[in-house]
Amino acid sequence: MDPQHRPGDDAERSIMRTALHEAGRGPRGANPLVGAVLVDGSGRVLHAGHHRGAGTVHAEVDVLERAASAGTDLHGTTMYVTLEPCNHWGRTGPCAEAIVEAGVPRVVYGAPDRTAAAAGGAATMRAAGLQVRGGVLARETELLNDRWGETMRAQRPFVSLKVAQTLDARIAAADGTSRWITSSSAREHGHDVRALADAVLVGTGTVLADDPRLTARTGDGGAVPRQPLRVAMGLRPVPARAAMRGTDGRFRHVTTHDPHSALAELYDAGVRHVLVEGGATVAAGFLRAGLVDEIHLYQAPLLLGAGRPAFADLGVGTLAEAARWRLDPTGDGPVRQLGPDLWVHLRPEPER
Repeated sequence: MDPQHRPGDDAERSIMRTALHEAGRGPRGANPLVGAVLVDGSGRVLHAGHHRGAGTVHAEVDVLERAASAGTDLHGTTMYVTLEPCNHWGRTGPCAEAIVEAGVPRVVYGAPDRTAAAAGGAATMRAAGLQVRGGVLARETELLNDRWGETMRAQRPFVSLKVAQTLDARIAAADGTSRWITSSSAREHGHDVRALADAVLVGTGTVLADDPRLTARTGDGGAVPRQPLRVAMGLRPVPARAAMRGTDGRFRHVTTHDPHSALAELYDAGVRHVLVEGGATVAAGFLRAGLVDEIHLYQAPLLLGAGRPAFADLGVGTLAEAARWRLDPTGDGPVRQLGPDLWVHLRPEPER
């Protein structure tokens, strides 16, 4: 595309907003949310794509595959992508090279990739003769992945917290019974969330009280092909016959009460996304430490009046000290009805 015939700044921002909308369709976790669109010389969107989670094709390759399947002529096209195309081999190949090889002549991206391993895609594409422009809606694209960026800087896994509770925020009745607070529809959705994580973590108290399997299962009860690591956190020993030990070697006991230490050990073991499933003490520990990047809250229409609360003491003494959260529209959306229950997707309110 001749530079003087590219869309104007307002048009480019509009196209990038389309790419941002695509990015928001993906799940949060080990990878950033990324969206991409391919437009023709007039700025008309030809194809759109997004990243669907760790191990799946990146947004740029998703778009290129759609274009190839449709037989789209890439002459004169521009690819808009919310994050600078990656420049490294991970579970998938470098997107910068894929774009060059496909023959897309021009790329516009939002935020630069600041990770040491993946940065440099823009330079690679320029060296191959592509026209490359960055910084379009950079602020918006960086805010979309602000917590993921924080995990990269801290060199720790992304942390999701899953909570299944009653209307009065109880996770078990006064006699300790907790199966099942939520419906089968909510539990099935919870297994979908579990399958996205590299590791599922509970406290040793939950292991001893509930003996959970912590496997990721399909709606008919079968195991999904890729199972997360099953992690018990705490100082008490895990019984030799505990269900979560399994027989596949996908079990780990982190003997600490410190969430930072637990995440450091798991990061060193290659874990990049941890789903914390409780109980109340462990959940509160991660929240107090500011380490929770998103919450999956399953709200059942039950009232217990007494029983085990969803969270232990968070150290909040006055309303002004409360941690603030907001609805997260990414992935499956901010709120969904699952049978009689509600699923609410939340992320921390960004610092101003």
